[in-house]
Amino acid sequence: MSDAMNYLLQARPEAMGAYFKFLKGAGTHLDPKTRDLISVITKVDVQTENGLKQYLSRALRGGCTPNEIIDALLMAFPTLGLAKIIWAVDIILAMDISDFAVDALNADEAWHDLGAEGDFADKQATYLKVDYRSVFVYRNGDNLKVYDSTCPHQVTNIPELAICGNHLTCPKHQWKFDLETGECIDKGNHPLKSFEARIEGRVVQAWW
Repeated sequence: MSDAMNYLLQARPEAMGAYFKFLKGAGTHLDPKTRDLISVITKVDVQTENGLKQYLSRALRGGCTPNEIIDALLMAFPTLGLAKIIWAVDIILAMDISDFAVDALNADEAWHDLGAEGDFADKQATYLKVDYRSVFVYRNGDNLKVYDSTCPHQVTNIPELAICGNHLTCPKHQWKFDLETGECIDKGNHPLKSFEARIEGRVVQAWW
């Protein structure tokens, strides 16, 4: 939240409280994904970069796909205009979110080879880039966990250097994750995005 918004909440709590109550009630009959997509469009319309990043992250956590977000922006073309859509796409591309890669948008879900089973040491995390996606693979005996490298907070790409044992800490806002479960254990409250994993013919594979 911006300093200006915090100021208004303190200076005019009754007015701002009524405003937020109105916003919450206005979407009563919309499903969560539709509300999230509308929120993204409104932030593009007023061209607030931090607001776009915040609501884009929320939309992705809420289950909106990158294709749905792009379609929503294009459907809002009559009110947004091309310049604002280009402005938004530039920001999204700069965020380096793997799901927005052209190959990802056009790909059908499939099993992806991550490497030989013996390449993944027990109780250790491995950072890999496979096709358009970066992932962390954590092995605990025969149990394999595969996580997207994108932090669920502000969709920051978490680097390999963030690994510390069975923990992963996003360098941007210090959200810390347990690689055995994917759960956030410090600072935040959203888990890492995980993918189904299997061993097929001694090759580790993940589905996305």
